[in-house]
Amino acid sequence: MSKETKSLSCSECGVVNCYRMEKKFPEFCLTTNTDHKLIQETKELYQKDEFVSKLAHAAAEIEGTYFGKITRVEEIVLFAKRIGAKKIGIATCVGLMNEAKIFARILQAKGLESYCVICKVSATDKTEIGIDKNLKIKKDCHESLCNPVLQAKLLNQENTDLNVIVGLCVGHDSIFMKYSEAPVTTLITKDRVLAHNPAGALYTTGFYYTRLLETDKDE
Repeated sequence: MSKETKSLSCSECGVVNCYRMEKKFPEFCLTTNTDHKLIQETKELYQKDEFVSKLAHAAAEIEGTYFGKITRVEEIVLFAKRIGAKKIGIATCVGLMNEAKIFARILQAKGLESYCVICKVSATDKTEIGIDKNLKIKKDCHESLCNPVLQAKLLNQENTDLNVIVGLCVGHDSIFMKYSEAPVTTLITKDRVLAHNPAGALYTTGFYYTRLLETDKDE
């Protein structure tokens, strides 16, 4: 395999033979070119690691039983119950507080406890951590930073069994996942321009969002 071919990954594949095994693997396929020992090690995790095994089986059961039949909200409820989660943490963006409240009501109706922490918890001004005041959305006033570290730590204190992200910003969600002790899943991925449907930008690259495929001038 050439150096150029070796650098290719799944985004260059048009076959996806790894799913149904009905075609042929491309020369650069990660399935056939990944070290067998590493593949075997990951397989064993699904059998020997209690955490991985429990979550993988729950996810597979839901996918196999309800594929294309239920909403993501319902998937999260079923997933929580299948892994034995009793208390669900909600890490929400201030801009999606109403959605978080509705989700909390749904969890209660389904017999699950919830605990919600908003991103602006601690009301710490952005300048207190060194962010330039000119980077505030509204200048010359108090503007609290998003505090995903504290969100995670407060939910850790509550001993939540599963944490759900509701619209945290890009980057803030990454920080939250790092500090969350409970497993994390996402209910809403925030995209204010596309009504929280970020995939819309991908679907319209051939028309409305052709600019996404343009090379940046500074490259």
